[in-house]
Parts: sequence; structure tokens; C-alpha cells
Amino acid sequence: MHLRSLLVCLCVAMTPVVRLAAQVNVLTYHNDRARTGQNLAETILTPTNVSSTTFGKLFLTTLDGVVDAQPLYVGGLSIPSLGTHNVLIVATENDSLYALDADSGATLWHVSLLATGETPSDDRGCSQVTPVIGITSTPVIYLESATAGGIIYAVAMSKDSSGNYHQRLHALSLTTGKELLGGPTNIQAKFPGTGETSSGGYVYFEPKQYKERSGLLLLNGQVYLGWASHCDDQPYTGWVMAYSATTLAQTAVLNVTPNGSEGAIWGAGAGFAADSSGNIYFLDANGTFDTTLSSQGFPVNGNYGNSFIKLVVANNQLALSDYFTMYNTVAESGSDEDLGSGGALVLPDMTDASGTVKHLAIGAGKDANIYLVDRDNMGKFNPANNSNVYQELSGALNGGIWSMPAYYNGSVYFGAVTNSIRAYKFSQALLVSTPSSVTSHVFPYPGTTPSISANGATNGILWAVENASPLAVLHAYPANNLATELYNTGQAPDGRDQFGPGNKFMTPTIANGKVYVGTPTGVAAFGLLAGGVCRSCRSDATAPGTSAARH
Repeated sequence: MHLRSLLVCLCVAMTPVVRLAAQVNVLTYHNDRARTGQNLAETILTPTNVSSTTFGKLFLTTLDGVVDAQPLYVGGLSIPSLGTHNVLIVATENDSLYALDADSGATLWHVSLLATGETPSDDRGCSQVTPVIGITSTPVIYLESATAGGIIYAVAMSKDSSGNYHQRLHALSLTTGKELLGGPTNIQAKFPGTGETSSGGYVYFEPKQYKERSGLLLLNGQVYLGWASHCDDQPYTGWVMAYSATTLAQTAVLNVTPNGSEGAIWGAGAGFAADSSGNIYFLDANGTFDTTLSSQGFPVNGNYGNSFIKLVVANNQLALSDYFTMYNTVAESGSDEDLGSGGALVLPDMTDASGTVKHLAIGAGKDANIYLVDRDNMGKFNPANNSNVYQELSGALNGGIWSMPAYYNGSVYFGAVTNSIRAYKFSQALLVSTPSSVTSHVFPYPGTTPSISANGATNGILWAVENASPLAVLHAYPANNLATELYNTGQAPDGRDQFGPGNKFMTPTIANGKVYVGTPTGVAAFGLLAGGVCRSCRSDATAPGTSAARH
């Protein structure tokens, strides 16, 4: 911990924390547990003031590694000795966690989650997260906690001097970065099965074979983790874990391919989605699926590779309660054309043509189809066709999904690979098959995960980051008309708004009139400019105690 961080910790320990009210917060991946990506309380940014003459880069803060996790935001946090700040929480692949002043980019505290003598993991021979693996998944913040002004939960991967790999769950003070709850907790697991890495009737979790890419889910006092492999480098299986948010003790483990192989949980960084009843949804990747079903329609050996999955939690146990799998699931897994590259989104309740309220979720993967499932009856598996699913738009995206959609005001927005962003409207609890609007711009690999800012049902803006090199681009469109572009960072004169190259996990965060984007070297912030020129803004705010160079 840096000296300034230590001083902050000591001061906060002796003084109660006060938080100001009436602030917009982004405490979890894509804004909420449903993973809609929408901030409906944005009163500053509107389609009339977001343009290259009035809006632009405010600061670019250099941190100590790649930022793959979505930045999180806590407004009006009062920290003794430092005053009241809007706070941006940013994690890096160098196993660092930063609290930045969200209005200036200055560092409030910075901690390393590495144990003594450890380094971040190497990339495990896989180019997906490189050059090192530290904190990949988006943390989650428990703001209501009375402990230390709030708790940040994060998963960090590391390597020790003997070549052993570690995965740990940390609980950190929101105001100081100090470890809480006796943490961190070393992540270990076993589950009954005879699949890959099994021994004595159990499959075992091997830390070096996995990375935690899924944004953490905090639900009913539990923190949920999902695990991806490094590329498709076997052996690996599909792990879901739950930990107590108050003790960090492991409370539940589930493996969705326990008697097979693969079935990782990728989701392009998307977190598990949850509904108001506490059910959990996600898309599983290519892996073993048992086409022989039980009398209740479930795979006889408990293997659910390439499925849209629903989990229930009861008595601290995780159970798979329902699923949908396409008829050609085995062929899709064999050709690596699975659902697991996308994230699931829980939709608000809708009423169908008969007046029945429908509880729906939506997702898409590499096969370019949109799947709309009924959360009360997901459809399971039909070897002949997909007539069992609530609705399928076959080939609707004209490209695979390596991202997740956003929802706003009766429309869902997908950014497929090498394609435009497409908006699809709902009518009587069904998707209209023709897009209501599309962007003229095409987004290269991996496509894009959009976010939405709006003031209720008005002033909706869709924000999306283009992963490009040497320069990534932030785009803004009216949510009700994607054909019109309001702004992009390439429009400003003299390269004013450039923020460096892109990477795969760039999900914009919008809060209180600003837009934040994680980059391969730090975090960039955008907002309204004074008189059209940001004369007082910092072009590059290097975090104290770090180098401006990418580590």
C-alpha cells in the first residue's frame, strides 16, 4: 500500500464516514442485476448538448495496467481528511484497485491485491487477456453495508515465486481499500462428477486453468463467481461459486459440466443476471451436453454445455432449475459456435396479446440468432428444432455476439461483431423481427456492449466503444434513432478527445454528466466542456506512485 493510502486508512479508522444523498451510483456491471446497462437518472447529458463542440475528454488517468473491468461509480462519498468526492473505482490487470476522484482523475487511494512475493499471473499462453492476468472481472460494491463506508468485492489472480497460481476473493473498504472480513479468501472447490480434472468421484477446481471474467453478482447476501478457461485450453469445466458477503466463506458450488468437459462461463465480461425473485441466468459456452434426457427433460448426466441456464438458490445451495438449448447444440459446440460468448439480460415484465404478464430474458451468441426465453418455462431441449423456445430471431444479427445487449424504453440493443448496432422493439411481449434502427458505423471485433443514459423515458443516449487500434472510439447516438450519430471521439479538432487503443472489454459507465471508459493504460473521462473547450481539464493525470508507461 502506498504511503498516502496508509495515511488515509489511519484517518478513516478514527472518524465516522458520512455519505451525501441524492447521487447516482453504478455499483455493479451494466448498472443493475438485470444487466440492462441503463442509467435512467441522467439529467445533465442530453441529445442536444452531446456534440464535438460541447462535449469531450476531461481527463485521461494513467494507471499501472490494463483496465478490463467496467469502472464503478459512487457519488458524494465523504472521506475524512479528504473531504467529499464523487468516486470512481477502477481495477487493473496488474492486480491493483484504485479509488479516483471522478471529477479530476486524482488518486484517493490505491492498493495492490498481491500477496508478498507474488506477481500477476502470466497470460497462460492465451492472447485473450494479456500480457498479465490480475483483476479481469468487474467488482461489485455493497454500499448499504455499515462496514467501513461500504465494501468492494473483487477477484484477483496471481502467481507466487514457486510457480503456483492463486485465485482470491477480496473484500475491501470503499473509503480506504483496506482488507475486511478477514480476507482475502483462497478460492478452492470440488463437485461430484467424473469429468475433466476428476478424482475419487469429484471434479476439482484448479486455479491456474481459469480466470474470473464474469462481473461479480451480489444477491441476497451472497457474491457469485463464474469461471472461464484460458482460450479453450483443456482441462476445464463450468464452475459457479457463491461466497458469503459478510464472512467470505464459500456457501455453494455448482458445476454445469461435471461429468463432461468444457462449458466455461465467458459472457464477454458480463455478470450473471438476476430477477426480482432471486433467480440467476447466464449463457454457457461450448461443452458437453447430454442429448439423452430424464423424464423431466433434463440431461441425464447433468452436463449443460452451450445452454441458456437458470439457477435457483435455496438453503445456501445452487441448483439448475431450467434451461434452453438449441436443437443443434452438439454441432455448435463442435464448431465453437456457442452461446457462451454473450451475456444474458433479464427484461422487465411485459404483457402479451392475450393480456398475460410474461417474465422474459434475452441473449445471443456466435450463431447470430437472438433467443428470447420465458423465465417460467425456458423450453429445455428439442432435438428436432427450436420450437420449444419462446421466440427465436434466426440470423437477425448478421454476425456473432462477443458482447451483451442493453435495454431501454421498450427496445433492446445488440452490437454484433463486424456489424452495426441494431435496435429491436418489443410489441406485446415479442420482438419485432425487423430492427427499428441501426447505426451506419460498423464495429470491428469483438463488436460492442452498449450502455444507455436517459432521464426516465426522455433524452435517451446510447453509448458504445469501438475497439480499434491505434485509437479506440467512443460513440454516442440518440437511443430512439441510431441512424443519427451525436458524437464520436474522432470528430474533435487536433485529436483532443483521443484516449489510446482499444481492448476487448470496454463497457462505458455513465453517471452524473460524465462518461468513463477503461483503456489498456488507465481510464478516460468525458463530459461537457466549458465554452466548448476544456481549458481547465487535465489531458493525462498519472496516478501517484505509478509510471505513465504500461506495465
